[in-house]
Amino acid sequence: MSSDDRQVLKYRPRTLARSGKTSGGLEAERGAPNLARYDEDRTGPDDYRRRMIANLAAIAFTVLLTAAGIWLAVKLADLRNTQDCVLMGRRDCAHISAAKD
Repeated sequence: MSSDDRQVLKYRPRTLARSGKTSGGLEAERGAPNLARYDEDRTGPDDYRRRMIANLAAIAFTVLLTAAGIWLAVKLADLRNTQDCVLMGRRDCAHISAAKD
């Protein structure tokens, strides 16, 4: 790449497109979304029970997903060890559990 191919771009800051007013003006307030529903001083009742049930469900799902991942990792490790044993030419690689009557 030669030095003729390189070009320095000049940074131009963005300006308000409407009337050039800065924040705090009426023009800036019109473009802002209505955030009143996220205000901490909500007038409706707080549904604490529903939120706690949702949190417990999320925790249970996370624990279940983690347990499934650990179980899968252990099973894959066992299968890998069994496959390594068979590929080395050994016999009796599979673990057979005796049924107790």
